[in-house]
Amino acid sequence: MTATSRRRAWTAALVVVGSATIVSAQGASPRSGADIYRSACTACHGADGKGAPRTTVGFETRLPDFTNCAFSTAEPDVDWVSTVHEGGRGRGLDRNMPAFGDALSSDEIDRVIAYVRGFCASRSWPTGNLNLPRALVTEKAFPENELLVTTAVPTQYTDRVETRFTFERRVGPLSQFEVTLPFNAVDWPGGWNRGLGDIDLSFKQVVVHNASSGSIISGGAELTLPTGKETEGLGNRLLTFEPFGTFSQAWPFNVFLHAQVGMDIPLNNQAALNEVFWRAAVGKTFIERKWGRAWSPIVELLGSRDLEFGEFRPIIGSALEARLHTEAADAGPVGS
Repeated sequence: MTATSRRRAWTAALVVVGSATIVSAQGASPRSGADIYRSACTACHGADGKGAPRTTVGFETRLPDFTNCAFSTAEPDVDWVSTVHEGGRGRGLDRNMPAFGDALSSDEIDRVIAYVRGFCASRSWPTGNLNLPRALVTEKAFPENELLVTTAVPTQYTDRVETRFTFERRVGPLSQFEVTLPFNAVDWPGGWNRGLGDIDLSFKQVVVHNASSGSIISGGAELTLPTGKETEGLGNRLLTFEPFGTFSQAWPFNVFLHAQVGMDIPLNNQAALNEVFWRAAVGKTFIERKWGRAWSPIVELLGSRDLEFGEFRPIIGSALEARLHTEAADAGPVGS
């Protein structure tokens, strides 16, 4: 028997032994997540959750470290359930992860996932169940690591194709920075112009998160750099600062909400107007069985208004003047 064959045989033996242990225990009193983990998971993932040595498991794939909070809090329970139920193939992971759907009940899978989540000792990290599906425009409050590519194609209202590459990087439990590189193709007099658009740099910080209520609130700011050539239709030559706040809420039955408010403030052009914007996105996730594919249709509402800082002062002054007139009328004539 070759070394590769011995490793495969040893891996299969671990899976068979773990499954046999689980099956033999079915019918007894309900076991805790720790009991299930010890009987089914420690052979590969180790008693401490850091992963058994490669010489023990018999394959080269690096095992995850469950004590690493950045890993164990990144995704919602549905992804963990799918991985335990269907094995690594359930979410495109390594196939050395066996499927336990026939050996564990849904309740047992939930209990062992809760135990595995507990290897993260810090409560500063928002739970992955607050990592709700992304809307098209509205920013969600959860910080994450992600590479996103979006493309907007011409319609009757636009004459450009814009492809945006967005790189999101989580920093610690509560922060995230983001870089967006847009590449545009614009139908311009004389032909199509192609090139870099206006680059966006942003930072987001979680302010409050609560797993039991399913809510998370973040604040942040975005800076848009005038890197696209305005003369070729690729940019708008505005250096823009955008402070914003965003709120995400998970509700029963996999319904969720994202809401965002903010202001676009041009910094290099006094003639350009400030803009207040508000956005909201409501959706529902449909999951095939409890562990299969997931779809999240979302309805998104967007609004904005051009605004100058000077508009605030007349509004405040008028309100104060009206209040003084009201108080004077209530007081009646002097000496009465």
